[in-house]
Amino acid sequence: MCFKRLVEPYRAGARAWGKYKVRATAEAIIGAVTGPVTAPRTLLLGRHDHTGALHYTGRTTTLARAAAVSLAEVLAPAAGGHPWTGRTFTAGWGARDVLDVTLVDPQLVVEVAVDVARDGAGRWRHPVRLHRPRLDLSPEAVPLFGT
Repeated sequence: MCFKRLVEPYRAGARAWGKYKVRATAEAIIGAVTGPVTAPRTLLLGRHDHTGALHYTGRTTTLARAAAVSLAEVLAPAAGGHPWTGRTFTAGWGARDVLDVTLVDPQLVVEVAVDVARDGAGRWRHPVRLHRPRLDLSPEAVPLFGT
């Protein structure tokens, strides 16, 4: 969100407005990781839609070493029939570099800190930060894609 003081006029070309990012926490399903499953660097997250299809919603910032170690203990490689098989992911907005990802069994839910801004496809516009694994939640308990 951008804002300016009510008493200030609009000044074309001037950087007089402030920026305020609204952040919240949300749950998502880990669908893939960058790096090996035994030492993940970032998480690629998804949410199911009303038909059950798993949609990509965003990627985390680089994981802290302690978080990567604890997640490696509960992540499992995809056994086959993964919904993202054959899909490619890019490193960022407008990037052509394709990420080297490892698909994982999409059963682990995490809570992440998100900027509420989303792109036209419904994905989180900015990288999200891992808050904690949610071992108490099943993928079915995660809000639907786009919500």
